[in-house]
Amino acid sequence: MNEDAGSDMVVRHVLIRGRVQGVGFRYWTEQQALMRGLEGFVRNRRDGSVEALFCGSTKTVAKILDVCRQGPSGSLVTSVEDAGGGLELLAQRRPGELFSVLSTV
Repeated sequence: MNEDAGSDMVVRHVLIRGRVQGVGFRYWTEQQALMRGLEGFVRNRRDGSVEALFCGSTKTVAKILDVCRQGPSGSLVTSVEDAGGGLELLAQRRPGELFSVLSTV
């Protein structure tokens, strides 16, 4: 995991709800995460939400959660909910990728 000097590491597994599918939310999230050096994944869920896992410094993960509350142009985020889970979820990424866009579940 990438680490900011002196920062605690955190894992946040979240469900993002609202108008978040069909607006490029997954690819936008991937770009935002990679720009910040975060590990994890993002994927659509059949219930219309987007699921994401972010691993990194406490400060950086807090920043991406704030960004996700805004979303990309065309989205309308109504909530970002903690879905529980931990570091073991990183195993769902594609091998060799820092941050993956996964298939819908």
